[in-house]
Amino acid sequence: MSSTRGLEGVVATTSSVSSIVDDVLKYQGYHIDDLTEHASFEEVIYLLWYGELPNKEEYNNFRQSLMDNMSVPDEVFDYMKQYSVDKVRPMAALRTAVSQLSLYDSEADDMSEEANQRKAVRLQSQILSLVTGFARIRKGKDPIKPDPALSFSANFMYMLNGEEPDETSIKAFNKAMILHADHELNASTFTARVCVATLSDMYSGVTAAIGALKGPLHGGANERVMEMLTEIGTPENVDSHVQKLLDNKEKIMGFGHRVYKTGDPRAKHLREMSRQLTEVTGESKWYDMSMKVEEKIENEKGLLPNVDFFSASVYHSLGIDHDLFTPIFAVSRTSGWIAHILEQYENNRLIRPRAEYVGPENKKYVSLEER
Repeated sequence: MSSTRGLEGVVATTSSVSSIVDDVLKYQGYHIDDLTEHASFEEVIYLLWYGELPNKEEYNNFRQSLMDNMSVPDEVFDYMKQYSVDKVRPMAALRTAVSQLSLYDSEADDMSEEANQRKAVRLQSQILSLVTGFARIRKGKDPIKPDPALSFSANFMYMLNGEEPDETSIKAFNKAMILHADHELNASTFTARVCVATLSDMYSGVTAAIGALKGPLHGGANERVMEMLTEIGTPENVDSHVQKLLDNKEKIMGFGHRVYKTGDPRAKHLREMSRQLTEVTGESKWYDMSMKVEEKIENEKGLLPNVDFFSASVYHSLGIDHDLFTPIFAVSRTSGWIAHILEQYENNRLIRPRAEYVGPENKKYVSLEER
């Protein structure tokens, strides 16, 4: 028995939720390019959970169900108001809040298929309210209730800022939500499946996934990208700044991917969104810097940008606080986590791999007095 570090290349399960074959990403058989250009995030959630795009009646009912379940128990927001604003990071707050939601759900431990479907809708809806609510509470503002006339993506920005977003912003955010919705057996999704394979509840599975996403090697990369761009300051500084990072052998976030060999297929959509949004906001320097960093890293290291790299300037251009980038990732990826959790429940087997032992052998106990 031999080990594989990081389980690289190991096929751990079968799934119909999404696939990555020959550097092409598909959700339930639909090409990511097709969905990004034409679908709403609500349609994609439905697709991931039920295996097919909804017809008009199914879409309207599903969308209404999401809107009807966005309310968060007052106790959860009251607890957030006790947080120390300068110490509590958004991902830690989100992890705690999702776990706390289960305390107010009478169906939390009901493992029937019908109850799990209802919990799925509640979780997907409420996680949006948790992120926007926390963002406002820490600034001394009250959470905003959703506007039923707005889409899921539009409601996020409305509930964050209190103003209805423009069409360009809505379109960009909707695309970002779709692009981050699922990505096969990534670290957080695998964590969720391991958790619920014990027949633990859905809240536990999503809480565990958030814990995995919180790490900078998974969900925190786009925030780190924005930190780098801010430090660079202007396009003229890109070459010297990046060269210094390379000389110091520092990891440059937002480049390369273990799964893709010819580049992340999601990056091109975010690159174009970055171009459009920075042009609209009059801050094209963020796009210009990003393009120069991309060129430098490709020439020096042969690495291509992944989904995190251009999403940084997209979210910044939408006026979103940088430390909310990863929670936004969680809002989107909850759709994928839940799809995998439901799939795990359908054909469950406890996930229990082995480890290759590399420690000492044949040691003998020595009494405490003789040690």
